[in-house]
Amino acid sequence: MGKGARKKGPKKDRRPKVRDVFVARPFEGLAAEPELIAMREFVPSATATLQLAGEPERKVTLGTVLPMAAAAFVRSDGEVFIGMQVQTRSSDISRDLGRSLRWALDAKPGDVLSVPDTTSEPAEGERLQDLLVADAELEVTLHKDFSWWLPEDSDATGDVAMSLERANAAIMPTERLSTGAYWVLAGEKAHLRWVWPADENRLLQALARLSAAGELSLGEESRYAGSFRAHGLLVPVWDLDPEAHAREWIEPAKELGTRLQRALESLDDEPLNAAERRSRDGLIGRQLTLR
Repeated sequence: MGKGARKKGPKKDRRPKVRDVFVARPFEGLAAEPELIAMREFVPSATATLQLAGEPERKVTLGTVLPMAAAAFVRSDGEVFIGMQVQTRSSDISRDLGRSLRWALDAKPGDVLSVPDTTSEPAEGERLQDLLVADAELEVTLHKDFSWWLPEDSDATGDVAMSLERANAAIMPTERLSTGAYWVLAGEKAHLRWVWPADENRLLQALARLSAAGELSLGEESRYAGSFRAHGLLVPVWDLDPEAHAREWIEPAKELGTRLQRALESLDDEPLNAAERRSRDGLIGRQLTLR
């Protein structure tokens, strides 16, 4: 052995690196996709009961935000909760939520999962698509505060009380107009945010077709503001008259939804004309992405 050469010892066992592949549309294939995205991104306080595949008798409640932004917890009365809006995520949110769900099903009253498992090697059968009834819609219930964190006739204490106070203070008035469509009063402005489960490019073309025809608003005192991307879908946004009550926009939104659906269907037979292409180019410039 030459001078200065060092004898190499045995290689230490190394943990294999987890391949974290980004999933652009994590809820694809689930009928609940629009509501899952809405609850993840902009609905403040809401719950929905999940329908588990193979375990219809188990009750699991999906919530927008849990105490201290936990991934999951089991309330003292035994009710199981999964949180949508958490601080830590991998590149596949469906897998994160599926792991939190599987943890919660085996947890005991009082147990809390602070963050989802984002580091374990991916395995089969742990995404929401594997654990939920795929064609089940989400029946979303909106709440004016976060009192649903606690069993009835219970009072919050300690960190939970502080978290509850902060969460309640951050709530903006919100109403659900239809599937994936939510009215929100944000200070002096009101908006409609609508998650559409359609291919982004086709939806953009349909919006452009309505825009070119002057049919993209919800009527007087409303205007199309733009759109943002969230988990693989495009979410159009409209500015609305803040003085009008949310229920006044239910019928206009229904009519707009019908026009938009017809525009989507027309794309199969009639490509965009020159005016519609110009409208599409203008709409593209009013997009942003939420990650």
